[in-house]
Amino acid sequence: MLLDENPATLIHHTIGNFNIQPDKQAVTRINDSLATLQQSRELRMREAESALRKLSRHLSALNNQQEEAVAAHDAGQHAAEMVELDTKKFRIAKSATELEIESERLEGELEMLRERLADLEAQGVEGDEPTRREREMDDATLLRLKIYRSLGVDIEADETGNFNKAVIRNSRKGDVHVVNIDPKFSRFFYSNYFWSTLQG
Repeated sequence: MLLDENPATLIHHTIGNFNIQPDKQAVTRINDSLATLQQSRELRMREAESALRKLSRHLSALNNQQEEAVAAHDAGQHAAEMVELDTKKFRIAKSATELEIESERLEGELEMLRERLADLEAQGVEGDEPTRREREMDDATLLRLKIYRSLGVDIEADETGNFNKAVIRNSRKGDVHVVNIDPKFSRFFYSNYFWSTLQG
């Protein structure tokens, strides 16, 4: 009977019927995997701790910088700088407006000058009839003044353009005579007077 056999023999035969080598290899592989996982976990833990310490130092440095910035911040100076910047902004805006107005004014003047140039080009080199007459009168007046000046007589005009004073210089005697010209006397009278003064 089964119970009549030696238990040791029975156990030995039972063990012999089991192949536990694959199981032992599987357990070994599992232990190796667990060891590898443990090492990897410890490595990640060390890396995480190192990163945490680095972040802590960085946070501490940022806190110190923030505290220094708050301590160094001058609210009054900041407000003054803002007021100054606003003032500059308004000045620039005012200057821009003034420049725009001046630009419009200059454009208007330029347009007027263009119209005037077109009129002058249409009139030609000699100009219109009133201009030619006025120039001829001016040319004759300038010629007379040059002749008088060459003789030693300077004719002076008043604010309205009327010639009412003559300065006669006698270079031989070194005399200077100032004559106020009165319309009630004729040109012939003044011509004789000027000539006699120059000759005297």
